[in-house]
Amino acid sequence: MQSAYGYLCDLDARSLAHVAGIPQEAGGRSGWRGLAYRIGHRLLASSFDDVAEILTAPPATPVPGGQNWLLGLVNVRGNLMPLVDLKMFLEGERTVMHENQRMLTIRQEGGDVGVLIDELVGQRAFDEADQTDPGALTDGRYKHLIKRAFKKDDETWGVFDFDALTRTPEFRRAAL
Repeated sequence: MQSAYGYLCDLDARSLAHVAGIPQEAGGRSGWRGLAYRIGHRLLASSFDDVAEILTAPPATPVPGGQNWLLGLVNVRGNLMPLVDLKMFLEGERTVMHENQRMLTIRQEGGDVGVLIDELVGQRAFDEADQTDPGALTDGRYKHLIKRAFKKDDETWGVFDFDALTRTPEFRRAAL
């Protein structure tokens, strides 16, 4: 009879012996993986490193004198953070609230910020060979936030850079 710790060590060793590995390790093509979502009609994906958390958007308390894209402050487990309507900031059009909507928590200098997206799609993996020109995805304010894109199943997914967003002077000035 082995100890509980010994059993767990044995189970761990046996499970690791059957790990298939990521596609690059298994001899597949190189690729990029990220979190996929939709803002308006744009299909976007961001690095997993850019998104700290995915939540249903909590109720926001309006901030007097805030920009029209700043929905207010939200309380996430005792931490206050601003909630931004990303579609309003990027496209000038208010996001229509619905139950499938999600808030992505983004790390930025000075504290986290919540950004509202229209729909969370989930994880996506793209082959580097499927990289394409972002084209129309980079219209308007998206221009410096999408530098690459991938074509998959006749859909073009732009890679959205949240780090560049949080360094944008307009984004950092949420007060009027």
